[in-house]
Amino acid sequence: MSTNKYRSITAFSIGIVLTGCLIQAAGQLRNDQLVFPGVQEIIRAFFSLLGQGKTYERIGTTLFHLLQSLLLSFGIGVLIGLAEGLSDWVRQMLKPVMILFRSIPMIVLAVVLMVLLRYEHVPAISAVIILIPLFSEAVCEGCRRIDPELIDVYRMNSSINATIVLHVYLPSITGYLKQAFENAAGMGMKVVVSAEYLVQARNSLGKVIFSAGYFNEYAEIYAYALIMVLLVVIVSAVPGFILRCASFFRKKQESGIV
Repeated sequence: MSTNKYRSITAFSIGIVLTGCLIQAAGQLRNDQLVFPGVQEIIRAFFSLLGQGKTYERIGTTLFHLLQSLLLSFGIGVLIGLAEGLSDWVRQMLKPVMILFRSIPMIVLAVVLMVLLRYEHVPAISAVIILIPLFSEAVCEGCRRIDPELIDVYRMNSSINATIVLHVYLPSITGYLKQAFENAAGMGMKVVVSAEYLVQARNSLGKVIFSAGYFNEYAEIYAYALIMVLLVVIVSAVPGFILRCASFFRKKQESGIV
């Protein structure tokens, strides 16, 4: 294991311990062990939940909503971002819409969607609307930072086309997309679970958190929060894993092994 990777894992582990200490300190300051249960109680609830089959059904429902929203917002965001990056006119035209998507309160968005859509579609669609600007702005910024001379070389014989987009723009903005995806995973989880909470999505993490709060089972709430953190970490690692696999197979092809 490389030194940088070891230091990263160590720092992340210390952060988890620090979070537990903050919860413990809050309980001591408020003198309220019900709302701020001890770390041992939270860990006990965490492993208890992992031993229940229903927990994985709820995780599956929420994870499905999250992946739906990430895929849809990624596709739409990339298309919008490319259009904005290639055209100043398009960027200015869509700027008010992107500002609206970024600034609209989640509760207002969810209430409007509850009127327009069936409740089971609200969590995913809410997250899609919130996440589109993350991807579109990343793609737009990446396009605008590409070396103009590199673009000119490809445009000598033709105007902007699919080949230039695929072989110049998209590879150049991979880093921006990876960072945007990592940010979107955490943001998407918060939006999805909040929407599930509001619409009482059946068999979801949002609904079970509502039930735990209703019955004052705060240790379970923190345990579910820990589960959601782990899900975000796993989903956030997907782009890096895909890029490493692609790089591995590309090197194999170049060396003539594959």
